[in-house]
Amino acid sequence: MPQPTLHTERLSLVPLAHEHLQFEIELDSDPVVMRYITGRPSSREEVNRAHRRRLAVADEVPGLGFWVGFADQNFVGWWILQPPNGPDQPKVAGEADLGYRLLRRRWRCGYASEGARELIRYGFEDVGLNRIFAQTMAVNTASRATMTAAGLTFARAFISGEPYDDPVTGADQGEVEYEITRATWQRRSG
Repeated sequence: MPQPTLHTERLSLVPLAHEHLQFEIELDSDPVVMRYITGRPSSREEVNRAHRRRLAVADEVPGLGFWVGFADQNFVGWWILQPPNGPDQPKVAGEADLGYRLLRRRWRCGYASEGARELIRYGFEDVGLNRIFAQTMAVNTASRATMTAAGLTFARAFISGEPYDDPVTGADQGEVEYEITRATWQRRSG
């Protein structure tokens, strides 16, 4: 099952493709956007490498991957629904990691949670997932609020197993995971 284009009231979520690289460069070069991710803007080469990794996600599990969001044909940001990966996300069939990154001028407009809710719906209804989770730094209160607005609830706090050479400010306070299960989503949607 290839990734479909998804639509909400205000967003079109289009599967990530090569022609979206310039949008990723704009997004990842903003130090405020990258504050809780790398703590600094990404170089063009770093974004190129990340772009290739993001495209490869779509090959791991049919239907999962990255989507680029547009409102009135203007770039807003990207969303992801990917198989679990990394030291803090054990690979479990039927689970996916939800994420989002938006241009700063698109913050506080409700786009992040709107796109996240659509990916949650898609993940449960179309892909047949059992659980969707999202992780962020504990100090990232804006992302935590978005997770809650999208319907996820707090699952756990933890210290990342990922070794960091240059930790981001606030990393010492750990990370958090929010989640929603298909049963909970169905109960709320029904």
